[in-house]
Amino acid sequence: MTSPENTTPPADRPPPATDATEAFDAAERDMWQGRTEAYAGSFARLCAHPVGALLDAAGVGEGTRVLDVGTGTGTAAVAARARGARVSAVDADAGMVAAARARGLDARTGVLPELPYGDGEFDAVVGNFVVNHVGRPRAALAELHRLLRPGGRIALTTWSARRGAGQDLLGRACEAGGAVPPAYLPRLDPAQDWTRTADGLAELLGGAGFVGAEAVELTWDHRAGVEEWWSAAAGGVATIGLIVTSQDPGTVVRIRREYERLSAEHTVSEGQLALPHIALLGSGRRP
Repeated sequence: MTSPENTTPPADRPPPATDATEAFDAAERDMWQGRTEAYAGSFARLCAHPVGALLDAAGVGEGTRVLDVGTGTGTAAVAARARGARVSAVDADAGMVAAARARGLDARTGVLPELPYGDGEFDAVVGNFVVNHVGRPRAALAELHRLLRPGGRIALTTWSARRGAGQDLLGRACEAGGAVPPAYLPRLDPAQDWTRTADGLAELLGGAGFVGAEAVELTWDHRAGVEEWWSAAAGGVATIGLIVTSQDPGTVVRIRREYERLSAEHTVSEGQLALPHIALLGSGRRP
């Protein structure tokens, strides 16, 4: 990860902010490569929770031409298809695209903020936990604005700055186990960041030209098995997975031991956890 400097960069180099953004995007691509199966067996169920509300906010129904951006294994796209929508799906990771295609979806590989679709091609665009994984969120929203017809709706979910106790379980285990985060973790350029609140997400959408932009906070208890939840980190999924898999074997053993200890706070039955989570759901309309 490169850092901004107080000197003028050479002419053949982009400015430091661009370097940081490119590094973030590259780290995100690397983070998900080859982890489709590990994601499908763990965090995919977590991220499925807001899908119904996401589709409602975008007005997805019979005959809607909808694009699911960052489709992952296709959860939101499959749900939209079940409503009778005409669904297209796109993801930056080829493994995720293959998994979505295996579910019968029209899925393509594409990386925000440049997607392989025409102007005004869709009635609705949805992105389930996508805007938090792009280095240029405002440019990404401008691209999604381009893809919508006039009057078309957008709906997005992302994680909130306010966190549920379940969201910190693995992180607490890493800290207690003595993990040292690797230097290559994705870090968003501060100049590209935005306030991770309902008001902040509504402002982000409004700044991209969407009207009637609004956002709400979603809270829920995610039910997961002790082994299922650990498998995400052990499989290298997301930032927490990068932290766990970058440690030496002894540290991983200590993290696992701390995870088992801390899991008792969330145990609701033998081997089962209830993990409080908080996310944001934002929506708006292209004029």
